[in-house]
Amino acid sequence: MAKERTLSAGRTGRLLKLGRLVGGIAGEMLYEGTSQLVAGKQPRALDLLLTPANARQLTERLSEMRGAAMKVGQLLSMEAGDYLPAELTDILARLRESAYSMPREQLVKVLQDAWGQGWENDFEQFCFTPLAAASIGQVHEARSKGGQHLAIKIQYPGIRDSIDSDVNNVASLLKILRLVPKHYDLTPLLEEAKQQLHQEADYFAEAGNIAEYQRYLGDDVNFELPVVDRSRSTADVLSMSFVPGVPIESLITEPESVRNQIATRLLALPLREVFEWGLVQTDANFSNYRYQPGQGRIGLLDFGATRRYHADFIATLNQLMNAASRDDFSAIETHAAELGYLRGDETKLYRQGLCRMIYTVTEPLRGQEIFDFGRSDLSQRVAEQAISLRLHQRYMHLPSSDVLFLHRKFAGTYLLCARLRAQVDIGALMSPYIQ
Repeated sequence: MAKERTLSAGRTGRLLKLGRLVGGIAGEMLYEGTSQLVAGKQPRALDLLLTPANARQLTERLSEMRGAAMKVGQLLSMEAGDYLPAELTDILARLRESAYSMPREQLVKVLQDAWGQGWENDFEQFCFTPLAAASIGQVHEARSKGGQHLAIKIQYPGIRDSIDSDVNNVASLLKILRLVPKHYDLTPLLEEAKQQLHQEADYFAEAGNIAEYQRYLGDDVNFELPVVDRSRSTADVLSMSFVPGVPIESLITEPESVRNQIATRLLALPLREVFEWGLVQTDANFSNYRYQPGQGRIGLLDFGATRRYHADFIATLNQLMNAASRDDFSAIETHAAELGYLRGDETKLYRQGLCRMIYTVTEPLRGQEIFDFGRSDLSQRVAEQAISLRLHQRYMHLPSSDVLFLHRKFAGTYLLCARLRAQVDIGALMSPYIQ
């Protein structure tokens, strides 16, 4: 059962929640600090701030607010996790899987506003317990009286209008509590959070993304996408055909040949998205994939975070990959700068470290054998290199949002293949894109 909590739709109510959070954390710090002093200890500010009680408060309140509060936490966890205190990273990581759902009375009010009084008469069955609850909305399963099996995404009230103020308020919270290193520039990430939230809150745009993605995918029988029911879709409610299947992680019990085949398809898909279509569903969260054992097919869900890429960006990315495949570190540095990884004011040591990390990330491109995700320590080595770069924090900055979204897509796909302990001929997949 999902946790329920009424969502404050107004900006004032949401700001007050953050104010109470700051006050509660400050009170806990004072109490814990006094206790340690009485015990003869010399407490550190960070230790006082990130006590278990404060960690629970921070996670709980940000989860309650959903929307921008959760999204900023999620983006920080995914994009800046190697540069933040480990305790804070753990807190933010919980936000990826932690969200409250609307109570039934608030849900009914949203549906009445969207569909009018008596909307329930159009349904043979409507499950009020959500299948999933996330930062922007929650999804419910239903069956219409006409026999349509539907998945209905319902947006939390007030989310769309509170995005910018929520992001700014959460940024102020992190600054007040000194939860982010002072040399770390959050501005690009915060602007990205606003842009992404506005995009994900536009259900009409998501419906268009699904239709465009389907045109590119064509009659590929290896995948199934939802079909939008436009007669029941509004700005706050997106109705789609229900895509059946089991969690993609359940593939772990399938024979190795099946796991390898599905992982190969999962890896080939983002390559097609980037280099052929220029249209990428950028959220590779495991929950956005469903496996259909009978057909050996993959169901694809959630197209709110779909992003379009210009030909110039794709060409530069291709040049970077080609440089990495032929061990050309000078070209790696050139194209890394063009993509925004470097600004030109970094030390030589930092530039070399970043280029070395890019070279490590692209290691599977150079392999002549099947890449074994289950046995590889690649992610660990990349993390260690990122931590090493942390020593040069005053040079740390985020690359462009286009790059960040691709990080998210490929990192998520890598983790999924690792979970499946798959073995994939990545070189064969990449060969059409490397000259």
